[in-house]
Amino acid sequence: MKRLASTTDTETLLVRITGKVQGVGFRMSTVRQAHGVGVGGWVRNLDDGAVEALIQGPHDRIDQMLSWLRVGPPAARVEDIEIREVQETRQYDRFEQI
Repeated sequence: MKRLASTTDTETLLVRITGKVQGVGFRMSTVRQAHGVGVGGWVRNLDDGAVEALIQGPHDRIDQMLSWLRVGPPAARVEDIEIREVQETRQYDRFEQI
């Protein structure tokens, strides 16, 4: 990880996805999608059955990723997503499952 330059157009969002999102390949599919879109960050399961993802990148790529997260992989049933902008000093140069 690197530090973000102070004059960057990079956004960092924390996203909480609820519904049938665990046990359906959601995290693995999210990693694949993030690599294809070109965003950095991570995805993980939460104890309450939700999935949480931190996504970082340019606005247009973030929008692409959010559009995909609203639907997820074929076996998932996304009910809701909560999006919160976060201030992050680290730059994620890859996306991974944690």
